Amino acid sequence: MTNQPSSLHKPSSQKASYTSAVYIMLIALILIASCSRELYKTSKPTQESRKPAPTKTEQTEDPKLNAFLNGGSGKTLNTGSLDSEKIIKTASARIGTPHCMGGSTTRCMDCSGLLVFSFAQHGIKLPHNSQEQARYGKIIYDINQLRRGDLIFFINTYRTSNYITHSGIYLGNGDFLHTSTSQGVTITSISNPWWRERYIFGTRIF
Repeated sequence: MTNQPSSLHKPSSQKASYTSAVYIMLIALILIASCSRELYKTSKPTQESRKPAPTKTEQTEDPKLNAFLNGGSGKTLNTGSLDSEKIIKTASARIGTPHCMGGSTTRCMDCSGLLVFSFAQHGIKLPHNSQEQARYGKIIYDINQLRRGDLIFFINTYRTSNYITHSGIYLGNGDFLHTSTSQGVTITSISNPWWRERYIFGTRIF
């Protein structure tokens, strides 16, 4: 009896081709998966790709701010050996003192009066006016760059011809010490929407 070749068995050359094709497909799938992961990684926002804080140039597109800066800023205040912690301690002792416009005494004081009083206790004279106080020290536009002891300034807190209308002392952790019309000398969070939108800059004098 003559043996006939079985049609169910593939020649060895066909098996080799089939095996090679499988390997190639597996390699291709691995490469595609690897590329997909890389694309996903680079599309996620990183610290470097986040929008940077506004620059001085961007901030000074405001004509009212430009007018203020042209009137003088960055003046040096001779603080001698005084440090910001002493000012904070003096100002904090006045928490609860009621507000009165134009005041700068232990009986009552306004926002700029709190700074006048606190610095005067250490022999340093400041003008009794938030706008003029803002002309001293290095300007810090980015609220996230403020340090404890920086002075902090706001606009449009009441109707006046002055651009800068309110002042306080930054305490760190998003809080500032100031005199409000309703609570007198108090501590407020800068994250409060009313104050946040009126923040214009801080100044560093220490």
